[in-house]
Amino acid sequence: MTSPGKKLRELINAPQILAMPGIFDGYSAHLVEQFGFPAGFISGAGVSESHLGQPDVGLMGMEENLRVSRAIVGCCNLPLITDGDTGYGNAVNVYHMTRGFEQAGLGGVMIEDQVWPKRCGHMKGKQVISAEEMVEKIKAAAEARRDPDFVIKSRTDAYTPYGLEEAIRRLNLYAEAGADLLFADALLKEEDIATTARNVSKPLSVNMGFGIRSRPTTPLISAKRLEDLGVAAVIYPRLLTSCAVQGMINGLETLQKSLATGEIIERPELAVSFEKLNDVLGFKQFEALEQRFLTREQLQAKYG
Repeated sequence: MTSPGKKLRELINAPQILAMPGIFDGYSAHLVEQFGFPAGFISGAGVSESHLGQPDVGLMGMEENLRVSRAIVGCCNLPLITDGDTGYGNAVNVYHMTRGFEQAGLGGVMIEDQVWPKRCGHMKGKQVISAEEMVEKIKAAAEARRDPDFVIKSRTDAYTPYGLEEAIRRLNLYAEAGADLLFADALLKEEDIATTARNVSKPLSVNMGFGIRSRPTTPLISAKRLEDLGVAAVIYPRLLTSCAVQGMINGLETLQKSLATGEIIERPELAVSFEKLNDVLGFKQFEALEQRFLTREQLQAKYG
């Protein structure tokens, strides 16, 4: 049986770029799988924002992240990389964190070199630890994995405070320490991405918005163009959370209008049907299991 890590490695090393939408709950995991994406990225920001109702500023702990990641693994067949933030402590904490996520069924984990408490890579006020300390974290993660194919993704946030040259230097140090996939967050120009891809020793991943962006942040670039620049993988961590929030806003605005006017407002384009919702979550498979395993008397009592 092929491990999740091995599946991820094959996709990362394939000639075509690997596009991974950001997953944050069961709905998003099912939909990403049903739309045919081969893998997914569990967004730490998405998990913190949707499950804790808190911004991505280092308020979520390892156990909460692990609990949600384990549940997402259990509801889909996608190989998944999860966001391990800074590893929740020093290199020893990173060792145990890596063990935990691998045992939960993940195919890989991302670790970043920010000072804890970290924050979203596109927020102001980021700080980074020394490259030497991060190297030890990567070594600990690489040693902790039982499956040698489990993917260690290293992220540096050094670009904003120290520039591109330092970001590239750090990524190569992290690769030498055992990282398999590299990521420099919040690059501001296409040429910076191309330069990074040319000068790092392991496959490069980038973070991309979709449809709208605020400045300053990474420019919107198509996956095909990123592939041409030498990028191996691209994640869209905030696509689905942003779409979900906009959908809820649209629905609540319509409800407010209905309450204010006393009218029944039919807006089927704003929401999926009850049947579609159940289809997304695999209710038909649940019914099939009932038909296989419930007794005739149980089925008669439930359904007549």
